[in-house]
Amino acid sequence: MANSIEVKNIDAGYGSVKVLHSVSIDVQDGETVVILGSNGNGKSTLIKCITGILAPSAGEIILKLDGQEIDLIGKKPEEIVELGISLVPEGRRLFPSLTVEENLMLGAYKESARVNIEDNLDMVYEAFPVLKERSRQAAGSMSGGEQQMLAIGRALMSEPKILLVDEPSVGLAPIFVSRTIAKIKELKEQKNLTVLMAEQNFNQAVKVADRGYVIVHGQIEFEGKDAESLSNNEMIKQYYLGL
Repeated sequence: MANSIEVKNIDAGYGSVKVLHSVSIDVQDGETVVILGSNGNGKSTLIKCITGILAPSAGEIILKLDGQEIDLIGKKPEEIVELGISLVPEGRRLFPSLTVEENLMLGAYKESARVNIEDNLDMVYEAFPVLKERSRQAAGSMSGGEQQMLAIGRALMSEPKILLVDEPSVGLAPIFVSRTIAKIKELKEQKNLTVLMAEQNFNQAVKVADRGYVIVHGQIEFEGKDAESLSNNEMIKQYYLGL
């Protein structure tokens, strides 16, 4: 059954500081949609609203799941994970003193995923062989690229239907950025995922995007119906490509 998210006219912020201004986006079943924007323009705030970490002050967030419509506003993050939405957070947010395998096991919080925990662990190790090699190593002692692999693997342990990826390129060397984005695309196709990615690295994000949005000062300034229209947009050429 189809799984999708529709964000309608979301306002959100922190205290008296308003960050998002009537933001509307949608992510349809099987798509990879990117939210493009430089730091401080609201990408991560939008992701936090979808995952229940931050409560919007206005608007709707509707999850369409197996023929049902579910309002995510007011739901706790753990309830949203149970519904099939998983997050790869900005900065990875691992437990550095725990081992690689312990971090992965914590990703299997979702009750239904615990039944298949061994199969899912094997799947993650197959996707990222280095994690199997380092399974007993403390997560905090690995390189940034390896930690990003672990963050993605942890998210996959919950058997998500929709994967949210927040700034996967942050803190990574260019070669690891390219590899990480390519692996997200590969896993999306293998696991039949729907993906929403917030990213400031336009050149990498457009490689995997079916379509996307540009967010500026908390507002959607442009919607690209496909990767080509994103690449050919004059605002993107000016601010992201230096053309």
